[in-house]
Amino acid sequence: MVLLADLNLSLPLTNPVVIFSLVLFIILFVPLLLKKINVSHIIGLILAGVIVGPYALNLLSRDSSIVLFGTVGLLYIMFLAGLEIDLTEFKRNKAKILTFGLLTFLLPLIAGSLASHYVLGYDWLASILLASMFSTHTLVSYPIVSKYGIAQNKAVALTVGGTMITDILALVILAIVAGMTKGKATPTFWVTLGVSSLAFCLIVFLVFPILIRWFFKRKTDSVSQYIFVLGIVFLASFLAEAAGLEAIIGAFFAGLVLNKFVPHTSPLMNRIDFVGNALFIPFFLIGIGMLVNFNVIFNGWGALKVAGVVVFVAIVSKYLAAWITQKSFKMSAQEGRLIFGLSTSHAAATLAIILVGYNIIIGETAGGEPIRLLDENILNGTILLILISCAVSSFVVDKAARKIASEQTSDTELEENEDDILVVLDSLEVVPEIVDFSLLLKKRKDEKIFALSLVNEEDQGQENGKQNQSKKMMDAAVKLASSSESIIVPLTRYDFDKGNGIVSTLKEQKLKEIVLTVDFSTTNQDAFDPILEKILEKTQEAVFAYRSAQSFNTLSSMRVVLPPNAELEIGFKNVVDKLLGIAKSGGLSLHFFATPITIQKLKLTDWVTKKGNSIDFVPFENWDDFLVLSREVRQNDFFVIMSSRPGCISYLEQLKKVPYYLANYFKNVSVVVVYPEQYSGNTWAVPGI
Repeated sequence: MVLLADLNLSLPLTNPVVIFSLVLFIILFVPLLLKKINVSHIIGLILAGVIVGPYALNLLSRDSSIVLFGTVGLLYIMFLAGLEIDLTEFKRNKAKILTFGLLTFLLPLIAGSLASHYVLGYDWLASILLASMFSTHTLVSYPIVSKYGIAQNKAVALTVGGTMITDILALVILAIVAGMTKGKATPTFWVTLGVSSLAFCLIVFLVFPILIRWFFKRKTDSVSQYIFVLGIVFLASFLAEAAGLEAIIGAFFAGLVLNKFVPHTSPLMNRIDFVGNALFIPFFLIGIGMLVNFNVIFNGWGALKVAGVVVFVAIVSKYLAAWITQKSFKMSAQEGRLIFGLSTSHAAATLAIILVGYNIIIGETAGGEPIRLLDENILNGTILLILISCAVSSFVVDKAARKIASEQTSDTELEENEDDILVVLDSLEVVPEIVDFSLLLKKRKDEKIFALSLVNEEDQGQENGKQNQSKKMMDAAVKLASSSESIIVPLTRYDFDKGNGIVSTLKEQKLKEIVLTVDFSTTNQDAFDPILEKILEKTQEAVFAYRSAQSFNTLSSMRVVLPPNAELEIGFKNVVDKLLGIAKSGGLSLHFFATPITIQKLKLTDWVTKKGNSIDFVPFENWDDFLVLSREVRQNDFFVIMSSRPGCISYLEQLKKVPYYLANYFKNVSVVVVYPEQYSGNTWAVPGI
């Protein structure tokens, strides 16, 4: 029997069970309480860290466990920033990112150096090191951006890219100052740093993708994939440190590499978000709060003067950099505020720079006391800067992100009329592939997927056989969708004729899209299976006939073949919109093969170009020579063929041969044959084409 005295409840707490329980309850209840007064959970967790930390109630000490989880949380934030960023937008705005990165680094550096030297009285070496702390920033408020679903906004891309630039430049200044004080800033040092950094980049961007694709092709269970992803992140972080860089740079680069392998609507992405936001990131924020020591306020005028100058220069210079960026690139006021909010928070990188300067001894007093490059007043002022800047950041980002998200929602509701999807479950083996593909077709999280399992009426009432198989398929589909916070409505239908059952369900539920798997393995096939033929004959809704050859997150590009006059089909816009969304979510490069007329109209259409995808247009109009595409389509491609029902405006006789081609010449390729919503003999043009 364990006595109460044996539990060791002295302060600070040392019992690991009690410590972990206390932290979990803080993570749980602080956001719930602050939500009622409309305060960001980020500042709430930081304040909670202040209260339970060693300088207040002293419930917890900032021991190795807090440091460990906090380090993981910081790396997780940078990893998510790289994972969720819109790579197309990132590449498109390289010049803007470089401009903002230099601006948000140089303005604080110049202002901070002048203020530190002329106002605070530090020498130039210490002033430059202190000012580099003003220049860098930590994306503490990034979880707010992620929560509102605007991580792909161009303002976020600019700020995340700028973060990398400021951290790298600050690291260079830190290395120079530390080297000068210790006599290590030799040419050999810089050559070694350059070679090791180059080797690190080559490993991450060339070797890691090969390793990731190899693993994802062979392991599809969610636990293995998640552990593998974490392993890649922390391996990259370690390699960055080994190269002489910061670990957060490695985590960010790992996110960029994994961006193409983790679709944003996938269950794996949901698990990554969940674990980070539920555990690791809150631990980091609480750990930041535990650093804050309010006793510095009572340490005299010197500490307050330093704290005031540090806070004022850091926040104002970051605001000016964001404001100039907004005006220069003609961004909205809310995007400018978002840039300022994300770039104004100072935390881990800032503290690391100051601690290095604090630990550099440049001499001794007459009494033998060490003279530090940066004294205790700077250290205390930095701690207050962390608290105040994180508070300002969370308030500004929350307000701006909410406004931007509401504007995006309004635009979506005005421009788009979404329809729920009917997914036909045919066998237990294909359930993961077809459900994952259906999730990619969704444009909003609240869109429903109706999963249909068909059972022959002769099997009704049996406890096993096909009915039992149907239940297993449905359970697997519901479980998979729930892991990505999506809704699946299970439907079981008893019917002698599967085709009639699908058509009847479609009409009863008033659905507009069907997704089903099709077997292309028959070598002499001159038509698709009878079920698909019946669906096409009796419906005009959009149909996606899908075959998965490998996990979707291992694909690298999407190649779409369009028949002549495809742009005149009534459902063309919706299908292309879906394909653009899939390509963007999966990080796939997009290649359209179509007639010159169709290509010209696609290029002139706003709803294609505004999506921001990396799109390549290839002229193709000789459907008698369809097999020429077998030289274009590779194993890691997603091959999309837009077909048409007989009698419709884009129908070709050559489309009858597509099943045969797919069965014989594209055996190892993931394929979807799309039949857009059509009306027999329609000649209506899509609005805006």
